[in-house]
Amino acid sequence: MNKLAPYLNRVAVALPMLALLLVMSSCSRYNANGGLATWGYVLLALDILAMIDVFRQPWSIGKKLLWAAIIFFFPLGGLIIYYLFAGRGKA
Repeated sequence: MNKLAPYLNRVAVALPMLALLLVMSSCSRYNANGGLATWGYVLLALDILAMIDVFRQPWSIGKKLLWAAIIFFFPLGGLIIYYLFAGRGKA
């Protein structure tokens, strides 16, 4: 249980995000005219910020590319996975 303690705060934040993922995945990312919906722009901005954060980390290039691929191919789910497991706050 002691090994899971650092992840409990992240899980508490991620659970509402996972519920949001289920709701948003049932909706279209695009409007009827083919343009991005409002939440599509928000998701794009969050993905770009996550990509910038990935490449600012002091990791090997392979690990950076792996995280970038996860975020790119799974936009909202990748953000949640990155937030939970990227190892932030460790010195």
